[in-house]
Amino acid sequence: MIKSIKVISFLLFSIVATAQIEETSFFKPSDTLNIKRRNTVIITQSSLATASIVGLNALWYSDYKRASFKTTNDNSEWFQMDKFGHSFTAYQMGRFGAQALHWSGVSKKKQLLYGATLGFTFLTAVEVLDGFSEEWGFSWGDFTANASGTGLFIGQELLWDEQRIQLKYSFNRTPYAKQHPNKLGHGVLEEVLKDYNGQTYWLSVNLHSFFKDSKLPKWLNVAAGYGIDGLLYGNRDLQNLNFPNQKRRRQFYLSLDLDLTKIKTNSTLLKQVFNVINVIKVPFPTLEINGNGRLKGHLIYF
Repeated sequence: MIKSIKVISFLLFSIVATAQIEETSFFKPSDTLNIKRRNTVIITQSSLATASIVGLNALWYSDYKRASFKTTNDNSEWFQMDKFGHSFTAYQMGRFGAQALHWSGVSKKKQLLYGATLGFTFLTAVEVLDGFSEEWGFSWGDFTANASGTGLFIGQELLWDEQRIQLKYSFNRTPYAKQHPNKLGHGVLEEVLKDYNGQTYWLSVNLHSFFKDSKLPKWLNVAAGYGIDGLLYGNRDLQNLNFPNQKRRRQFYLSLDLDLTKIKTNSTLLKQVFNVINVIKVPFPTLEINGNGRLKGHLIYF
């Protein structure tokens, strides 16, 4: 999952970055099919995805022995935090993929068929590479999580023609990475990707979208989050490591959030900036209930 996140982050922001080199009018979606834009999107996404798969195969998997294709059941690993990461990645890649095709004037049907499935297709290809690695194996749990993230995006577009429920991410540094940096990361940049203890995945629900006639602010969301604490290693590492026992527990959160895409602005550039930043949950006062049933309040939690 970690290797996928690194490449996916590059893909997501590469798509957005290509739109930041021309004037503001460049950001406006085309009302009709713009063949030049469509071809640019298809070539860019295909090239980046192909290069990423080839690069992963050469650089990452070359460090591990190849084997016959096999599957693995890793659903109990990391209290399922890796699965939330897969869903989040598939959802956000699908969102950006569909938006890129919308920008080029492609029909809604094709946006969902070819753009919204970008994350699922890419992550499935990575999963197949895992299947031929002696170290890993094709995970049906990961595959299902990928499908869930993609399904969340496509399902809402078909049902409501908007994203009322979004998957978001936040991160806090923890002391665990210093105890096991090879697994959880060396420095903050690696920890953001590797230390599950510091990650929180959120379902952020836009209230006004469900109550159209209310006076609720259109940008106000309520968010439910999930995280873990005290995990220095996964179950598969347990037999090979000798770390002190940690208080391993799940964490559940309830907080407010902002849907930055609902903030009114006449700047198409600023809209795109808000659109990208909207993958991150905005810090707010938060209630936490951990796996032991203990209730804790945070004045500000990110």
